[in-house]
Amino acid sequence: MSRRVCASAAFALIAVAGAASAQGPMLRLTPMEIESLAQGGAGPGTSGVAGIRTTTLYGDPRKAGPYTIALRAPPNVRIAAHGHRDERTAIVVAGVWRFGYGRKADETLVKTLPPGSFYSEPAGVEHFAMTGPEGATVYISGFGPTSTDYVEAADTPKP
Repeated sequence: MSRRVCASAAFALIAVAGAASAQGPMLRLTPMEIESLAQGGAGPGTSGVAGIRTTTLYGDPRKAGPYTIALRAPPNVRIAAHGHRDERTAIVVAGVWRFGYGRKADETLVKTLPPGSFYSEPAGVEHFAMTGPEGATVYISGFGPTSTDYVEAADTPKP
C-alpha cells in the first residue's frame, strides 16, 4: 500500500475520532511525521505483548475521549484472546494482520487482512490477532479510557 493511502487512512481515523470532540486539536501528519513521534512498547490500549510498539497519534487512550494509536507488531507475534471496555475500529496500513473473534486464539477463526482492510472490536467482545513473517501496522481508534482484559489471566503479558 502506498504511503499516500496509509496517510489517507490515518487521517480518516483521526477525522472520525475528532468529530466526537469539537474542541480537539487540529492535526495533519505525514508518514514521516508519524514515524518521528515518540514510540513506546505495547502501550495503553494494546495487548502488552513484548515487541509491539505503540505510537499515540491522537488523544490519550487512558483518558476519557477519542484516541487513535498506531500499533506496530513484529513478525510472528501471537496475541491471546482479550477484549476492551471501549468500542474500537481499525485499519491495517502495512503488512498482514490475521484477526479473529472468539474466546480462544483459534487459527480456523482468523481472517487475513492485507493493507487497506478495516475491522471492528466491539466493546467487551473477545478477539485475538497474529502476524506472519511480514509483521503488521494497524491504526486503532476508540473512545477512552480503554482497557485490555485477557480471557485467561495466565495470558496477560508480564511487565
